[in-house]
Amino acid sequence: MKKYVVFAALTLASLSTVFARPSSKMDQQDNWGAPQFRVSSTTFKNGATTLPLSMVLGSDNCAYVSGGGDESPEVSWSGAPRGTKSFVVTLYDVTAAFTHWGMYNISARTTNLPENAGVAGSSYGQMVFNDFYLGAQYDGPCPPNNYTPYVHDYVITVFALDTDLNLPSAPPNFPANGETLYRAMFDHVLASASIHGYYSTNTN
Repeated sequence: MKKYVVFAALTLASLSTVFARPSSKMDQQDNWGAPQFRVSSTTFKNGATTLPLSMVLGSDNCAYVSGGGDESPEVSWSGAPRGTKSFVVTLYDVTAAFTHWGMYNISARTTNLPENAGVAGSSYGQMVFNDFYLGAQYDGPCPPNNYTPYVHDYVITVFALDTDLNLPSAPPNFPANGETLYRAMFDHVLASASIHGYYSTNTN
């Protein structure tokens, strides 16, 4: 039986956790013979050895990068399971256990996010604060320069959920963040699919 695995960063506890949900809903989805849930991007190819500068954190916030556009990539998906009520899109640094982007309550009718959809106040969905705490928005890769491991693995995952999410927040002290999002998704993931790419700011 195929299992869908959710990678989550528990930022307050400084832990990485894997959420697996081989539920009866997914068993039924497999039995229905629906198309496999897939994710792609026109911004970069899955497994890219270096992500484009358009995705990288801008130089105002990342001292190691010049010319970073800090724009979320184009993301498309297909084959969502029956019963999908909303989508979540995340960008997660597996190497550093760091959430760069979380967008939730994306309409079940949506199959694509254009480039730079991850801005504050986006019309495509609601945003959580990323682990930079620069704001409720996308903020791209900026791994520490000359600090091992030099190359970081960045994973974009689209989650199909059986519900919309209502994330509690009380800004400015307790804004909804990556951990809040991952916890809220638990036991609501019908399917997930990921693509990834690598990036390094190492100058040596």
